[in-house]
Amino acid sequence: MKLSIATPVVSLHPGAHGPWEVAATIDDVAQVAETADRLGYFHLTCSEHIALPAHELERRGPRYWDPLATLGYLAARTQQIRLIPHVLVLPYHHPLEIAKRYGTLDLISNGRVILGVGVGSLKEEFELIEAPFDDRGPRSDDAMRALRAALSQRTPAYHGDFYDFEGMVVDPCAVQPRMPIWVGGRTLRSLRRAVALGDGWTPFAVTPDTARQWLDRVEVPAGFEVVLPPVEPLDPVKEPAHAVDTLAATVAAGATIVSVGRAQDSLSEYLEYLAALKELSSSVD
Repeated sequence: MKLSIATPVVSLHPGAHGPWEVAATIDDVAQVAETADRLGYFHLTCSEHIALPAHELERRGPRYWDPLATLGYLAARTQQIRLIPHVLVLPYHHPLEIAKRYGTLDLISNGRVILGVGVGSLKEEFELIEAPFDDRGPRSDDAMRALRAALSQRTPAYHGDFYDFEGMVVDPCAVQPRMPIWVGGRTLRSLRRAVALGDGWTPFAVTPDTARQWLDRVEVPAGFEVVLPPVEPLDPVKEPAHAVDTLAATVAAGATIVSVGRAQDSLSEYLEYLAALKELSSSVD
């Protein structure tokens, strides 16, 4: 089985971060990334928000590091772990803007980028940057089709309902022949979008039981990745047997990759957690 981490520090989700994360530095984040890289974790993440209304902070948290800057730095500090913005809000960006920026990241990381994308839901943020909100679903579908045509192409061409381009040069572009595109979200529609247009599904605020029910309603293609958090929090140090059972239950719910993370009191405890969990995961079928 594969494990990934929801990178600490770069986002402060209410009730889900340890005290050390509040004042942590980029060097602390790099230590986490280097440890996860050395241990063989599959990918790490960084979310995108431009600016949040004050009334949303209790629900979403106050902090979101910019994913491109963060992942670019971590690319230089790691060797093999994949890098995923989780997620880019598609209507905030032109597809060629994404292709250029994350194609460059793919180049400097030697082909380690996974493009995590989503439709978005925070209307005030859409209004702030004057991005269209009401048609964000079909616009995002078209953006995904445009990205598939543009990623890894120096002279991309695409003619769709919302995006139309040809005769333009994007250099550098992604070095992977097919950069994986994973879809985030918290609805059955996000899974259907992922199956139809992407290479994986990485939902949030969706329980493994619900994910299993939804996965049973679609035809998942071969090689399709499903990233789920554990059924319940894991403590591989104090309750290793229970952690193994919980990992197995998450895989049984349909996960091909289990996304882990747990609030710890210190950076050293977090690194110990990563090591203990990776060791346990080898015993999960």
